[in-house]
Amino acid sequence: MQRNVRDYVVVTVGYWAFTLTDGALRMLVLLYLHELGYTAIQIASLFLLYEFFGVVTNLFGGFLGARFGLKLTLFSGLALQIISLALLGVFAAGLTVPLVMFAQALSGIAKDLTKMSSKSYIKLVVRAGDSSALLKWIALLTGSKNTLKGVGFFLGGLLLTLFGFRDAVLGMAAMLAVALALALLLLPEAAGKAGPRVTLGAVFAGDARLKWLSVSRFFLFGSRDVWFVLALPIFLATGLGWDHTRVGGFLALWIIGYGVVQAAAPAYVGGRRNGRDGQSGRNRRSGQGDIGPTAATLGVWTALLLVPLVGITAALWYGVDPAVTLIAGLTLFGVVFATNSAIHSYLVVEYAESDRVSLNVGFYYMANAAGRLVGTVLSGLVFQTAGGGIEGLVACLIVAGFMVVLSAGADYRLAKFEHI
Repeated sequence: MQRNVRDYVVVTVGYWAFTLTDGALRMLVLLYLHELGYTAIQIASLFLLYEFFGVVTNLFGGFLGARFGLKLTLFSGLALQIISLALLGVFAAGLTVPLVMFAQALSGIAKDLTKMSSKSYIKLVVRAGDSSALLKWIALLTGSKNTLKGVGFFLGGLLLTLFGFRDAVLGMAAMLAVALALALLLLPEAAGKAGPRVTLGAVFAGDARLKWLSVSRFFLFGSRDVWFVLALPIFLATGLGWDHTRVGGFLALWIIGYGVVQAAAPAYVGGRRNGRDGQSGRNRRSGQGDIGPTAATLGVWTALLLVPLVGITAALWYGVDPAVTLIAGLTLFGVVFATNSAIHSYLVVEYAESDRVSLNVGFYYMANAAGRLVGTVLSGLVFQTAGGGIEGLVACLIVAGFMVVLSAGADYRLAKFEHI
């Protein structure tokens, strides 16, 4: 157990280091290219391969983790992020659309390999059936990751202002190389292997609960990214006139708070289970007295997302001060969304089978990446088509509301399967 915990700490530190660079790189690329005159749709297109390869990576990465072990997938993720950062730094003076898209594709692959490896490892550390501990470990990892991603957003805006694009990305590449070296030296080779007989087709087989949870995740993260990933920061920069540091700092504080809420979620989303086994032979719930949120809990928190979305939309449309509206609305949205995400992250590991956890988690995060891809495309397309400014942001918020409704519908179907 002690060795498992030590290995998990190494994996988590690697994930933290990656998350800092990923958040900073996202803000660096977005603000730098907007400064160079790229439109919202053009910037969105540059992130397409980042999100698209997230879909592909989770499909094949889960298989690779099960077949060859989680050390390989973690090492590959960190190495690809270093290459992406180095490419952008070396060619910073003459960035082209194909080059940025290629670098973002590498970064997208890197992100999902690292995420899948880290979250899968929790299943190998926590004692089977200990739902309370599983919830706490998942919430801690997810919350700390998002807190550091927020720090990365702020870091990206700050580094762009202080050092410029080239020196910022090259410095981050050097920092990440240290984390890669530690992971290479300290982690065992075999962690997470399911054996040589595992096939790629196994990714799509299995538990209906995982499939409905994945559908819910697709629409959930699409609903966030359709307004948050591009429309919001561009509106803050152009509609409110905020500079790079202020935009990065605001989004950083939001994501830091988001991470704090996720880490605290176990204190108020747990509930005693009734001991019924959802699907005999495959369900990892232990029974009477275990504590953990259910699909019904998830559905309630998903539906609650409509409250801040409708509130922000109405306030902007009727001329309430946009800065006040967005600060207040995003605070409430962040609390509800972070809680929702914490429940999601717990349920996917709870449902996953211990001997093929990377396959199950990979399938789930494939849906997550697909939702982010759709949200990113719609964010640039809807915002610009609606004319940008407040009108563009409101249009994105309306689309987000429809996606939340679809996510809640998937939660309802998930609850049906959970109690069969």
